[in-house]
Amino acid sequence: MTLPSPRITFLLMFIAVVLVLATAFYMEYAMGLEPCPLCITQRVMFLGVGLVSLLAFLHNPRGIHNIGRRIYGLLVSLFALGGLYFSGRQLWLQSLPADQVPACGPGITYMVEAFPMSDVIKTLLTGDGNCAEVKWTLLGLSIPGWAAVGFVGLTLFGIWQAFRKH
Repeated sequence: MTLPSPRITFLLMFIAVVLVLATAFYMEYAMGLEPCPLCITQRVMFLGVGLVSLLAFLHNPRGIHNIGRRIYGLLVSLFALGGLYFSGRQLWLQSLPADQVPACGPGITYMVEAFPMSDVIKTLLTGDGNCAEVKWTLLGLSIPGWAAVGFVGLTLFGIWQAFRKH
């Protein structure tokens, strides 16, 4: 069995991210699950992985020592590791006892309209009490748990892309 080419693997990563983001928007708009600040930050990290993968597919870099493919693979891994950090932060918030959960803040749309951008960014990076609420599970894992699984897989694929032989 031959492995797919690096170009096809980047395309598959892009398609996987599109499916993940489509699921996130389905959960938001069809199921009515409002994303918390850390959920939005994780979406941005998935988007980063997707855009880098799409660019790598379109560019299809070749050349000495596969430098371009290595850079794209490492960028994918960097975005995926960032997403893993934020999903881990949300899982940590979800594991806190109720009396230790930070206070819930207003919705992100209101924050963007009413608060300084520095406060919005801080909330997106650290989360609030809304991020501790488990709104949905599948096989015992919450949404950030499944996001973490996805980010681990994307990290490994990115590293594999960067260092594979062909």
